[in-house]
Amino acid sequence: MNKIKTLIAAALAVSALSGCGIYKKYETPQDTPITRAYAEARELTPDSTSFGNYIWEDVFTDPLLADYINRALTANSSLRNAMLNVDIARAQLKGARLSYLPSVALAPNGAGASYAGSDINWTYQLPVQVSWEIDVFGKLLNSKRGAKESFYLSEAYARAARSQIIAAVANTYYGLSATRAQLELSRRTAEVWKQTVSTMEDFKLVGNVTEAAVVQSRAQYYGILATITDLEQAVDNLNNTLALLVNEMPGTEYATTPEMAINIGFNPTEGIPMRQLAWRPDVEAAEHKLAVAYYATSSARAAFYPGLTITAAGGFTNLLGSFVQNPGDWFYQLAGSLVAPLFSRGQNIARLEAAKAQQKQAMNDFEYSLMNAAAEVSDALVVYAKSTEKENYLREQVDNLAKAAEYSMDLLRYNQPGTTYLDVLTAQSNLLQAEMNGISSRLAQAQAVVNLYQALGGGR
Repeated sequence: MNKIKTLIAAALAVSALSGCGIYKKYETPQDTPITRAYAEARELTPDSTSFGNYIWEDVFTDPLLADYINRALTANSSLRNAMLNVDIARAQLKGARLSYLPSVALAPNGAGASYAGSDINWTYQLPVQVSWEIDVFGKLLNSKRGAKESFYLSEAYARAARSQIIAAVANTYYGLSATRAQLELSRRTAEVWKQTVSTMEDFKLVGNVTEAAVVQSRAQYYGILATITDLEQAVDNLNNTLALLVNEMPGTEYATTPEMAINIGFNPTEGIPMRQLAWRPDVEAAEHKLAVAYYATSSARAAFYPGLTITAAGGFTNLLGSFVQNPGDWFYQLAGSLVAPLFSRGQNIARLEAAKAQQKQAMNDFEYSLMNAAAEVSDALVVYAKSTEKENYLREQVDNLAKAAEYSMDLLRYNQPGTTYLDVLTAQSNLLQAEMNGISSRLAQAQAVVNLYQALGGGR
């Protein structure tokens, strides 16, 4: 019994030494200016005033949109799968932690034998077998750390999926609202052009215009009708997209609010510091992926070293040595094994080289995620600023074109010299296009805010 205690104590001591860290824990790399800025930003507490830290209910205040987002967060298949991946990673992490504990098995057995007609001699054993791998060279340690980073990675992916779903629902909703506005505008314009065709026919009867004016106005009218069919198709497609996002059967007509109101809550012309980008879920995921690769490389290095396993068995038996004893008695066995990789060095070298290459890939992906995050924020800021500026210009253009169309029709109606039917048709066409562009500009502005919110990790 004293030998057992001594051996177990030695094993515990060795295990404790290994736990002190033969291999270093992962640390955020700071080899480049961008990764160094990221590491410094992660040392700071998240900026509570950042647009990305607003709860989505405070950003998307439209009650219809809020309802669709809630339905998507509850039922979306991609998001549910992302959450299930978190459950899977959590279970794997639990398994990695339990690998430090001994494995215990109960293996009862019995047999009977008779020789030359003698009575049957029954032998039996009721042993409990224990096996314990001592983590001398960090194999289990690196496996556990890698499993922990994989768990964090799955959580980051789930947060990223949540942010993407919110943005996708919002963008689809605003797209649907804008397309319906363009459809309604086109239908109203079609009625105006139908009246214009009738007016041109009247003008032809009194000699103000020729047949060419009637034909040209009729062609413009049919062109608008064709545009209406395209917009109706677009509305149907957007309804189906929204249905998929909320995990409902396509074919539903989703209501929208004409106005695309979003609470920005900050000055979007301001630059975005790394402190806000550092908490993006996809950026966090990229770093956790790098950490997983780091521990995979450490595990590949640990494969070059031997493994130490202690096994023990004890229980009740009537077979002691070569004698069958009745009644039985207690017994115990203790053994240790050291397995060294003598003939697999080539394979281990290949695995290590592959792990190093994968770690470099993960590092490249991490750096790219930081640059991509900055680019997405910059793009969203520029689109918002320019679409806002453009909308102001378009509003003035629409006002002036409406007056121009009215003036042209009046001049043609009173047969003023120098005025032709082409002036009327051109003015009305330009007015329609400017109004359509105005709706598109407001949509671009709204979607720029949505994309900026997502680019800053909003909704996570």
